[in-house]
Amino acid sequence: MKYGLIGEKLGHSFSKEIHEKIENYDYRLQEIAREDLDDFMTKREFVAINVTIPYKEAVIPHLSSIDDKAKAIGAVNTIVNSNGKLHGYNTDFLGMEALIKKAGIEPEGKKVIILGSGGTAKTAFAVAKYMGASDVICTSRTGRGECITYEELYENHSDVDIIINTTPCGMFPNCGDVPVEIDRFPKLSGVIDAIYNPLRTNLVLSALKKGIKAEGGLYMLASQAVFAAEKFTGKTYDLSVTDKAYNDIFSSKENIVLIGMPASGKTTVGKIISKITSREIIDTDAMIVEKAQMEITDIFEKYGEKYFRDLESECVEEASAKNGCIIATGGGAILRKENVDSLSRNGKIYFIDRPLSSLIPTSDRPLASDEEAIRKRYTERYCIYCDSANEIIDADCSADEVAKKILKQHYLQTEVQ
Repeated sequence: MKYGLIGEKLGHSFSKEIHEKIENYDYRLQEIAREDLDDFMTKREFVAINVTIPYKEAVIPHLSSIDDKAKAIGAVNTIVNSNGKLHGYNTDFLGMEALIKKAGIEPEGKKVIILGSGGTAKTAFAVAKYMGASDVICTSRTGRGECITYEELYENHSDVDIIINTTPCGMFPNCGDVPVEIDRFPKLSGVIDAIYNPLRTNLVLSALKKGIKAEGGLYMLASQAVFAAEKFTGKTYDLSVTDKAYNDIFSSKENIVLIGMPASGKTTVGKIISKITSREIIDTDAMIVEKAQMEITDIFEKYGEKYFRDLESECVEEASAKNGCIIATGGGAILRKENVDSLSRNGKIYFIDRPLSSLIPTSDRPLASDEEAIRKRYTERYCIYCDSANEIIDADCSADEVAKKILKQHYLQTEVQ
């Protein structure tokens, strides 16, 4: 390996894709067990590497030098091998600073709480101080060292202005977890989550719903990768390189989620988009049928609607954990808030708004098997579809036209061939 990333578990990492958008080098992901780290660092069989959880501090004894930022933080995420001597840097500092600025959050004069106590927490602490925070406090489960416990956080620091999460709580595959309850912080004005997979953690989503500025960690990843690439190559990159890498990765990783009434054409439109983009299409109704080993009408008849909805939620959660897919949902998937939250973590939600007059009832849809049933569902659900969607797509046109409208929105294209 000449260039790459080392860590204990890298199945969630986007680093390879980002680095290969920045520069033309072969960048690899290499998982290393804790007991093998010393041997890897002693052999030094690399030109330059990035370092992630849990080795940002463990690599330091192997280095000949570290830069001032890394020294002050006590964590290294970039190592360059210069004629057998290893030099350590911390580009996470610049990445975290760039992320906070992108989110429009201003720490100056504010009280900041850092969730976590590892290398990224130390980076966030240093950045918050550098950006003028009046008070910066680290929180951990144990409260060891200079950290407070979560109990102390809730009891004594409800006046916090900004929360920065550096823990893995909420990270893939445990996407449903939340490190803190933000309802307990009435002054909260900003949330940063270093997690980038999923693209939006439940912590970020809960903040956004309250109108609080919030951002996930992908921009930090892209920004620190550009700064690392400068160390790797000796080049200087313009800010536009960071923005392009971020935008390209975000749009490619963000799922295209289709919601709408039964018979509105979600699966048909999804297949057209899949053909154009080569994205995998996931039909949650088809997942339910496969999981239950029976048709949806039979599930309703034998077990009832609640059983079906429970299965649907399982399938939505499973589909939502993936990246870069097209997810065609069942007509009632939006009836449960938890489903909308799951779909929002990695997806942009498009409501295919087909006119009621164009919705054709079919016998295989238990709750939309005749015109009266469809009309009732339409009346009950229309506002829920609108509220759940990021974009409402006028679908009083062909499925091909609907697909083009969605692609134009998703990729901000002026034309889709």
